[in-house]
This record gives sequence, C-alpha cells and structure tokens, in this order.
Amino acid sequence: MPAPPICAWPNGSRATTCRSARPWRCKAACPACSTASGWRGRVALVTGGSSGLAIARALHEAGAAVVLSARREAALAEAVAALGSRAAACVGDVADRAALTALADRAAKPFGPPDIVVHAAGLNARQPWEVVTDAAWDVQIEAMLAAPFFLLRLLLPAMRERGWGRVLNITSLQLVRAMPDSIPYGAAKGGVAQLTRAMAEAWGRFGIACNAIAPGFFPTGLTAPVFADTARAERLAVQTFLGRNGRLEDLQGAALFLCSPAADYMTGQVLFVDGGFTAK
Repeated sequence: MPAPPICAWPNGSRATTCRSARPWRCKAACPACSTASGWRGRVALVTGGSSGLAIARALHEAGAAVVLSARREAALAEAVAALGSRAAACVGDVADRAALTALADRAAKPFGPPDIVVHAAGLNARQPWEVVTDAAWDVQIEAMLAAPFFLLRLLLPAMRERGWGRVLNITSLQLVRAMPDSIPYGAAKGGVAQLTRAMAEAWGRFGIACNAIAPGFFPTGLTAPVFADTARAERLAVQTFLGRNGRLEDLQGAALFLCSPAADYMTGQVLFVDGGFTAK
C-alpha cells in the first residue's frame, strides 16, 4: 500500500501525515484530502475584511473556489490576486440592503451559486452612548445583523435545490461580554448568535447547517484601536488561558471544520475561538 500523502496545515506548520478522518487540516495540495473532505467543486462566498480574508484563504487552500466581497475595490483586487486561481472579487456593501440582490447575482457568476457563505463583515464605530447617531446605529445593525439574513435568503434557493449548504456567521465576545463604547456593535453581534440558531431551525430541513464563530481579540482593522494600546492588548492577553491574543490563522481550523462534512451534525452552534477568554 502506498504511503499516505504528506500535508501541512496551516502554512508554515510542521508537515503531518494526512488522515482521511481529519481532512479539514490539510491543504489543497493533497488531492486525496481535498476529495475526502468534499472541497473540490465547492464555492464559498466570504464577506468582510481581515478575518474574512483569513477564512477565505483557508477555504481556498483546502480546494474550494472563493468569491470575496467587500467595499474597497483596490484592496479586494489585491486579496484576490494573492489567492490566485479559483478566486474572484465581488465589490459590494452589505450594509446597503437595496444592493444585496445585485451582490448575490454577481457572486454566483464566476463559479456558480455558493455552497458556503461566510459573513465576516464587521463595523464598530466605538462611540459613547451619548453620541450614537441614528445613522451609526442603523449601519452597524444593517451590516452585521440584517445582511446575513437578507443575503442568505437570496442565496438559499440554490442551496436548497442541492440539498447542502454551510452558513458561517462571525459574532463576537460581546455576545456574552459588554465592552465600552460598543452598544450598537454588541447588540448586533448578540443578535447574530440568535439569528444563527433561527437560521439553523428554519433551514436544517434543506440540508443547510448554520453555525457561528465568536472570536477573541485578533489583530484586524476593526481592532486596530485596541492593539494600538500596547498595555491594553497585554491585559487582554493575560485574560486568556493561553497568555496571548489571537492570530488570524487561529480562526482557520474552526472555520474549515464548521464548513466541512466533518461538522454534518452540528448546526445552530456558536464556537468560541478566544483562547479561553470567556471561560476565565
């Protein structure tokens, strides 16, 4: 019997022997793993910035075709170019509900209708409650709470027809912890957790699993003000069991698992990827 292929996950890690029971740990360079995990032929739509790009990269390396969607065209084009083949850009603002139909249509053009949708778009105005405007409230609720539902509803018919789909929402520690100057953000992210459960209840009968990840503190554009304060970042790291804040690659294993057939019997769940922050 030939030796099993050798894979490495994530990039730069020590190579490990591939096991078909754990295919989500492997890169697309291993055809056996890609076939076993069912990534080949899958299409993922990923919205959002830094965290979304990290997840998109993992899905792409696993073998899925990836459509990235964000507002900034130049940054989006750069991200797609970095991924290479089987990647496409779809410029759009998920906070603009009137534009979601066009976004859903464009997302399906490069590789066909998405099987996997990762909603990682986020916005935190970080305003004290006294100065939160109607517009600031509305755009945060729209981008993070309304968009996952209304965009998914547009993409649902194709998933339902195939009898398989994965929805991965990104919520936050603010699901269970209140943070200063983040009332709209916390309200939206708390709502995302319940939205995920409601989606799971409504769409499970069609073979569509809906789960969420609640990340800890990761260095992204959204958390730049936090990491700019070195003392604050260090205090947050101490709050974890692992003594450090997150690295974007820490999100990849959890995301791949929840988007893969390995999680076929998981739906309506929120998985905390926070180094133990909320358990301490």
